[in-house]
Amino acid sequence: MVGYVISVLIVTSGMLLSLVPLARSGIWGTTSWLLSELFNESPFLAAGYLFLATAPALLSDEPVGPEVGAWFSLGCASLLVTPVLLRRSARAGVVLDRALEDGFGSARQAPPDPGPVWRTRLPWLRIVLLPVPVLPLGVRARRGLRYGSARRQRLDLYGGSGQGRGDVRSGARGRPILIHLHGGAFRTGRKSLYARPLLHAFARHGWVCISAGYRLRPGATYDDILTDVKRVVAWAREHAPDHGADPSCIVLSGSSAGAHLAITAALTADDPALQPGFEGADTSVTAAIGLYGYYGPVDRGGRASRPVAYARPDAPPLMIVHGGQDTLLPAGPARHLAAALGAVSASPVVYAELPGAQHTFDLLHSLRFELVVDALWSFCAHVRAG
Repeated sequence: MVGYVISVLIVTSGMLLSLVPLARSGIWGTTSWLLSELFNESPFLAAGYLFLATAPALLSDEPVGPEVGAWFSLGCASLLVTPVLLRRSARAGVVLDRALEDGFGSARQAPPDPGPVWRTRLPWLRIVLLPVPVLPLGVRARRGLRYGSARRQRLDLYGGSGQGRGDVRSGARGRPILIHLHGGAFRTGRKSLYARPLLHAFARHGWVCISAGYRLRPGATYDDILTDVKRVVAWAREHAPDHGADPSCIVLSGSSAGAHLAITAALTADDPALQPGFEGADTSVTAAIGLYGYYGPVDRGGRASRPVAYARPDAPPLMIVHGGQDTLLPAGPARHLAAALGAVSASPVVYAELPGAQHTFDLLHSLRFELVVDALWSFCAHVRAG
């Protein structure tokens, strides 16, 4: 019974904190994020968890006691906020469309460059019944490829199987490349966890997608980590012909700490000080994407470690997406970074702040993140057309 009560309390607190967090930052903000990060994105997951927890009592030969009914009723009552959460998630589509229009201006109205045909509707079966990412049909993965000698210098590569949706038009030079960097506060994190729906969707529709690991603190400095990111870009460009990819079209993205790295690497392309041993390699990227990023300082000594320090007029196009209800990393710094970069860069800087979104909104096939994936596809299509 104790285990069941805990399960109901997890569902109830997660749903209620999705609606209203305990605080906007600090320890209670972090607690709110931990308890609500999954259910805020997928209330369907909360409902499934509650009913699975209740099933043993319902299927037992023993009569169901009134205490089980009371706790089950409490859990069901918390699920009543589901329509509110879904309606708030759906608003992401309008916010993202407006952000793209603001970023690209009149070019937003022009049709993108012909290329892979994107999906025509959201994957509702996945959103409702299977929000946890699994490798879809039509996508193959090659895991643990080395781009350096260190244990963490590994990457996973996703590509279409060559048939069906994976076999789409990708241009004469090959398929565009998407590189994603995981989060984890520069101290932890796994390349097999973050932004799976993004990587799977892009790979299924003709892109070569890479999820890369990198060395971590305290064993590595921030410069070491940034050098790893540049090694991944150089590796992707060098090995592009082996995978039918286009070395001239590389989009670099990241989540949380990975967003910091993606934006900074894009702004410091071809810096020889950050490319020891491969100074001559081309580490420029076509565009960069930051999802719920941390954009503050990392190392207090040495070179600047804030992305805004490297703002420049010839920066590539950037898209920054942050949660309006992120209680681990509030949206203010992301908003400030987008404004500062937009004031300097000649390229589009797109900023979208998603209503009700928490940190780590890219872990599941949620309604909100699928709308983000659609917007990122549109962003990349317009960048390629530009």
